[in-house]
Amino acid sequence: MDIESIWQAYIAKLKGFLHSKVSNPDDVDDLLQEILIKIHQHVGTLNTEEKLKPWLFTIARNVIIDFYRQQGRRRDLTEDDLWYESGSILDQHPLSDCIEPIIKGLPSDVAMLLIAVDLEGKSQKKCAQELGISYSALKSRVQRGRVQLRSLFESCCHLELDRHGNVIEYQTKSTFCQRC
Repeated sequence: MDIESIWQAYIAKLKGFLHSKVSNPDDVDDLLQEILIKIHQHVGTLNTEEKLKPWLFTIARNVIIDFYRQQGRRRDLTEDDLWYESGSILDQHPLSDCIEPIIKGLPSDVAMLLIAVDLEGKSQKKCAQELGISYSALKSRVQRGRVQLRSLFESCCHLELDRHGNVIEYQTKSTFCQRC
């Protein structure tokens, strides 16, 4: 099979397919070139011409997937991403003294998980192995614990959060919080 004839027969269809999945025309052109390189490298693996079209579109689909994976990893940093730069999160925020006492107000099994994962930085996979439970079960427990923790915080304070869920402002609801 001649690569030039394959390319001439399918370039318009491949380009249309790429345009349906990628909005930037420059990226489409780059991806077309990447597809051409992959065709050239792997044309020997194609056994019959009957499978040519599905083979080409599989290559195109995989190139698109790789493109979006790379885009996800190459995110530009914003000031919000760098707010913690001058020290630990717990060292900076006025509510940091309240975190541990409020966590300890949760049921002991939930408190233990949140302390291990969120305060000590232990991986959830490692915690799941140590406790002898599935990773997904532990993730669910941690998420439910975080919801309970937030509820306890909100019983003491009105919280204003940024788009990442970080506390940017708070106001106590009473003159004295019982927990911290």
